[in-house]
Amino acid sequence: MTHPVYLVDDDTAVRHALSLLLSTVDIPVTGFADPQAFLARLPQLPPGCLILDIRMPVISGLKLQDRLADLAIDWPTIIMSGHGDIEACRRAFRNGAIDFLSKPVDEQDLIDAIQKAQSILDRQLDRRAELAETLALLSALTPREAEILERIAAGFTTRQIAEGLGLSPRTVESHRAAIGAKLGTTSQAEMTRLWLEGRAAP
Repeated sequence: MTHPVYLVDDDTAVRHALSLLLSTVDIPVTGFADPQAFLARLPQLPPGCLILDIRMPVISGLKLQDRLADLAIDWPTIIMSGHGDIEACRRAFRNGAIDFLSKPVDEQDLIDAIQKAQSILDRQLDRRAELAETLALLSALTPREAEILERIAAGFTTRQIAEGLGLSPRTVESHRAAIGAKLGTTSQAEMTRLWLEGRAAP
């Protein structure tokens, strides 16, 4: 799947040239003249790859990176700069940029960077889909089942769980069977993995 590319650059000629270039390799691009316009549209935009000019009036590309981080938006980002600013380059990478390209941008370098960004976004979206599925499975558990699953994940035996919760081993086994049916697995290792994924979710 080809994800959309969002190009934020205050230079009309650059936006036009890069949009034309990427259209020749069937990469959909939406251009924005400034970060404010991009942020205004952001709630309606599907996940995509970002190309940001580093120097723009009011909000720079680096400040836009900061804004997106505050919004928990971690789409793969390529930074462009017409200035050889090493410190800005370092800051961009610290903020999660996947590439830093100098203007005038080499066409093949840009296409390669976008392909890398597309692959990263594919993996991000796959992980989020898997996490959403895990959370949906865990949400189906009753409070008692969740309590028992936590102890299963901690490595407790049925007898230890029963003693800790004041239940009979048979009752614990009955709950464990229900947990397995809801999670789609009877493997302790898989139950533990799902529980840990759910705990790690933001």
